[in-house]
Amino acid sequence: MNNLQLETLLNQTLSPHLVKDYCPNGLQVEGKTIVKKIVTGVTASQALIEAAVEAKADAILVHHGYFWKGESQSITGMKGKRIRSLIQNDINLYAYHLPLDIHPQLGNNAQLAQLLDIETQGGLEGHPQSVAMYGTFKTPMSGQELSQKIETVLNRKPLHIAPYEQDKEIKTIGWCTGGGQDYLELAAQSGLDAFISGEISERTTYIARELGIHYFAAGHHATERYGVKALGEWLAKQHGFDVTFIDIDNPV
Repeated sequence: MNNLQLETLLNQTLSPHLVKDYCPNGLQVEGKTIVKKIVTGVTASQALIEAAVEAKADAILVHHGYFWKGESQSITGMKGKRIRSLIQNDINLYAYHLPLDIHPQLGNNAQLAQLLDIETQGGLEGHPQSVAMYGTFKTPMSGQELSQKIETVLNRKPLHIAPYEQDKEIKTIGWCTGGGQDYLELAAQSGLDAFISGEISERTTYIARELGIHYFAAGHHATERYGVKALGEWLAKQHGFDVTFIDIDNPV
């Protein structure tokens, strides 16, 4: 497929025009005209680029790309090396941030819910573009049981901050993959029993304890592996691309 046609296909699928984001979504660095082989990954790190070069990929598709709001516009240092590697090897870079978080089937939130057997009820912010979701478990569980389930599914032990009432059962839950810890207060105000995100801040501990809600920091990278992986699998199944997901380990 032509590289610009691929961007059009991805835009039609993920609808980035509906989301106000912190970076450009779509084709960020242009490479060869025809795309057959795609490498997918969470972040367009130098390690992922080198793996794509070795795989002879025509394109890289990621969740975390480049040109973030507030960063220097200069293409120097680490960013310069990454972009130089892409251009020298004629590799297209496509990146989708919030649109890939919120897609109802292929998104990070949807995929995490599927992995953890959460029955999704809707957006925590009350609109279709909400980047935080809420839902229920068929069977209530303890904080310890949910912590173990997360560790088993994501292969990463989460940091569990329990409320003062530590044996509070978990039936209702909110979640936001990546850096969504600041939705915790809204989750508590909405009456949820627990909230999952990727990261944690110092203040998060006190919010969880004082507002009586379980909090699980399950890893920014670990919670956001699955959207781009699912998107790549969809491209392979529905459009015949040769797609390989490459997971560059990141403990954060």
